[in-house]
Amino acid sequence: MLPASTSSKHNEKQERQIQMAKRPNRFLSFLNSKKVVPYIFITPFILSFLLLTLYPTIKAIIMSFQSVLPGQITFIGLHNYSRVFNPTFYKALSNTSIYVFFTVVILVVMPIILSVLLDSKFVKFKTIFRASLFVPALASTIVAGMVFRLMFGETDTAAANQVLNWIGLSSVDWRYNAWSGMFLMVLLCSWKWMGVNILYFLAALQNVPQDLYEAADIDGATMMQKFRYVTLPFLKPITIFVTTISIINGFRMFEESFVFWEAGSPGNIGLTVVGYLYQQGIQQNDMGFGAAVGVILMLIIFLISFIQLILTGAFKKEGA
Repeated sequence: MLPASTSSKHNEKQERQIQMAKRPNRFLSFLNSKKVVPYIFITPFILSFLLLTLYPTIKAIIMSFQSVLPGQITFIGLHNYSRVFNPTFYKALSNTSIYVFFTVVILVVMPIILSVLLDSKFVKFKTIFRASLFVPALASTIVAGMVFRLMFGETDTAAANQVLNWIGLSSVDWRYNAWSGMFLMVLLCSWKWMGVNILYFLAALQNVPQDLYEAADIDGATMMQKFRYVTLPFLKPITIFVTTISIINGFRMFEESFVFWEAGSPGNIGLTVVGYLYQQGIQQNDMGFGAAVGVILMLIIFLISFIQLILTGAFKKEGA
């Protein structure tokens, strides 16, 4: 049996241990506070932005003023930029601009029409249609491009030429004409991303108040008038978003061109700005010049997106 003094000390020690166990951990309390938790959640995104976006952008801007050779980096000022504006770059920029124009028109107008149809009560099996339209987005661009190359081959036995021959037209050398080459790139992009944009507009249509349609029915509005004055205004924010990402992705396009003309297209009919960057920076090992092309492309995308947002009223306040 322990002496009374020893037993008392033992009990005090146990009480202190219990109190220490009950005391909240300051570090955990700090992490769980309302002021800190939001920053913890966004930390991975901030880190990924800093490491994968901001840092490469700054490095590319610095590199655009340098001559980069193995083991030798030399600052050459604006020399790379003075070389950028040449006939090949203008050809690549022209091809890219045409590609952006057609893909933006197709990937904004068609998804609006198809999403309204899929959201209407006249279409049955909506889930099947939505799923089938989204499936192409899951396919690799390279794999889809190889399938397109087989379908649009130059021989008479290719699927596209068989259709043309069946309706009495001559076969087409799809990858060797400027118009057909652009058609292939636009078609591949539209086929792949149409379903994704339809889902954007379908989600936006769920926010259109049904009582507005009922009020329009009471006023005797036609379907076109309801679409013009009720549906389209509510789709404006998502239309601006889809247009913006379509412009950006259009100017960044590389895979659609590469899958059809890996080693270069005849007469540069399929050369894009990013393809020109890859050709000069990677294939020709002129990284400084490729970085200058990339910086110019970034400025073009920023300028066009900014103008588009101004023209569509994206910066205006609600009700202004």
